[in-house]
Amino acid sequence: MSINKKYEKKFSRRGIYVLPNLFTTMNIFCGFYAVVAAINGNFIAAPIAILVAVVFDILDGKIARATKTTSRFGVEYDSLADLISFGMAPGIMIYLWALKPLGRIAWLAAFLFTVCGALRLARYNTQAGNISSDYFMGLPIPAAGAMTATTILFFNKLGLAGGDYKFLILLMLYILSFLMVSTIRYNSFKHPELNWKIRFNAMVGAILVLLFIAALPSGALFFMGLIYVISGPFALLWGGNQDNSEEEESTEEIQGEEKAGTVHS
Repeated sequence: MSINKKYEKKFSRRGIYVLPNLFTTMNIFCGFYAVVAAINGNFIAAPIAILVAVVFDILDGKIARATKTTSRFGVEYDSLADLISFGMAPGIMIYLWALKPLGRIAWLAAFLFTVCGALRLARYNTQAGNISSDYFMGLPIPAAGAMTATTILFFNKLGLAGGDYKFLILLMLYILSFLMVSTIRYNSFKHPELNWKIRFNAMVGAILVLLFIAALPSGALFFMGLIYVISGPFALLWGGNQDNSEEEESTEEIQGEEKAGTVHS
């Protein structure tokens, strides 16, 4: 009890950082609004709200690191926000949009998606600092949530009803659930060299991609999300053995450093 009281007093004195946690709160707001919009049958506003939540999720971390206001509270708060906006909200949205006619198997699939997202977040938090920040282990839950949102927007753009493709959507939900809890690597795009100069041709290519998104937002975002989702399995099939050996070497180095640190301490 004395330890808990001491922690509570210390936490009350330090408080929480307002700016990054405000963006995290907006992340939760978007996820909650997506659920409300889906219940009301607004399957345009619901997926857009989830995509806006992705933006807030990116910004809160960027702002926290830029202003040096990172904290353990912020990490846990961000994980809870992600579970709402990219786990529960997409599951409910997909169920109401396309899977409801399937009955029990449909809401169980939506539940599985949410649980796998929770497991993905829990594993990420426990492994933070023990694996390279250059990649994610398993499909990130924001990417999985964004994939469901862009799918709905793309179908609406084509004038297709989700209920007509309910088995395909169900399969997509199972695949996304599996990828989140898998050990397949996904690029995190946190390489330091991305902050430095790039070639002129690459800059032109980036501008063309932005123009493509501006011209056909629903289709562009759908295919960009799809490319990212399949990039992990493709990279595993292309050079999985080499990646596994590198992971084992990095794990051994980390364990060696931890043992050395224990000896010196």
